[in-house]
Amino acid sequence: MDLVNASPSEVRKLIREGKIVKPTSGMCAGYAQANLVVLPKDLAYDFLLFTQRNPKPCPILEVSDVGSRTLKKIAKDCDIAKDIPKYRIYKKGELVGEYTDVSEFWQDDFVSFLIGCSFSFESEMIEAGIEIRHITEDCNVPMYMTNIECESAGIFNGKMVVSMRPIKPDQVVKAVTVTETMPKVHGTPIHIGDPSVIGIKDINKPEFGDAVTINEGEVPVFWPCGVTPQSVIMNVKPDIVITHSPGHMLITDVKNVELKY
Repeated sequence: MDLVNASPSEVRKLIREGKIVKPTSGMCAGYAQANLVVLPKDLAYDFLLFTQRNPKPCPILEVSDVGSRTLKKIAKDCDIAKDIPKYRIYKKGELVGEYTDVSEFWQDDFVSFLIGCSFSFESEMIEAGIEIRHITEDCNVPMYMTNIECESAGIFNGKMVVSMRPIKPDQVVKAVTVTETMPKVHGTPIHIGDPSVIGIKDINKPEFGDAVTINEGEVPVFWPCGVTPQSVIMNVKPDIVITHSPGHMLITDVKNVELKY
């Protein structure tokens, strides 16, 4: 099946049936993708406040009703517990496993947060003639822990995670221009150039995702990443949290153009 030009509902159905279990970058071109954080209700206010104070790494697309596995706006026929290719379960801040279906873990007090993803602006970059290396190499985007402190909110605090794409020097301005029109999916880069400035020791060893080829002369460009909540959760150590596995997103029915300002 042509996953690039497939409809979001078709791809979500294949994911629900267990027929797609891989990173979603490049799927359903033109449609926004979303990160997931699922928390018990008693932590939801603090986390919502955290997202409001840190809109670059955590731009909210939708928040579910308490206990609901469905959404009302961005993907009306989806099941939050089944329509992401791979999930992570954290208990007391520790990763306890990855799953393709988290129905067995669902609680009546869960609140789901759908957060904008930088995969959403990649089709815009490709249309602008910018190569997206992890799509070319058919792997996951490289993601790194940084030394950039997020603004704390309630019990939530921690450092920002970023995603990286190597860009030709003469295309860096174009990459910034393309992404700045989409603040709901992270917007402009947080850093351009020397990775050590933001605390990255080895660009060939990302904490999440896969390393990609950086050709001679290319500039590493870093965007805020929706995996940031996973970093924060490791600090806070709630009893249970469900997230997407890095690179494995919810494909929404929202077109990227709808997210532009």
